[in-house]
Amino acid sequence: MDPLKIPIRASTQEHLEIEDIKDEIVILKDGSCCLALDITTINFGLLSEKEQDAAIYAYAALLNSLTFSVQIVIRSKRKNISSYLARLDEQIAKQTNKLLKEQMEKYRQFIQEIVKKNNVLDKEFFAIIPFSTLELGVVKALGSALKKRKGLPYPKDYILQRAKINLYPKKDQVIRQFNRLGLRTHALSNIELVRLFYNIYNPESAEIQTLASGLGYGAPMVKSENGEIK
Repeated sequence: MDPLKIPIRASTQEHLEIEDIKDEIVILKDGSCCLALDITTINFGLLSEKEQDAAIYAYAALLNSLTFSVQIVIRSKRKNISSYLARLDEQIAKQTNKLLKEQMEKYRQFIQEIVKKNNVLDKEFFAIIPFSTLELGVVKALGSALKKRKGLPYPKDYILQRAKINLYPKKDQVIRQFNRLGLRTHALSNIELVRLFYNIYNPESAEIQTLASGLGYGAPMVKSENGEIK
């Protein structure tokens, strides 16, 4: 039998809690949902005393304004400088001044050694707004959990519609409050969410991956940047 025509009976996606990602919303297999916001940062230590006080008061106002749960997630990962080093190599190759070229080569080696020895980390900050299965319907959601049956407790379109009504106003409120802190915030798009979860579950692979041609992110096969099937 042609190995390319052998049907895929299982994949790692069956072991994930994610059912689908639509309209910036992550739908989990138990019917609950969430919306993820990417948050920029400020260097608190470089602010003046008055600016620090203003930031603290603005953050306190943000917390006091919330009438729903919000989870702050900090993701740390090793800094990938391969693209930066590649750009340096391009500039070094174009440099005609011998002295400048030597200095650029020393700088490249210096950066590479620092990252190798000090394990430089890059941090990402997210605000997660949840939507519980209890907000869909207490009786059916609890019954589904007790029976441990597979499948969503309600049709996916119905869950998505209820999640939008619940999450979108909360998203706007959180974004406004973070803007008062001077932080830019935006909801992760579908492809940004897919890339984020891919990188979380494949930390050693390339950051940018390509989905199998002609198939969506829900396909059982996902191709990495070097063409390997995950």
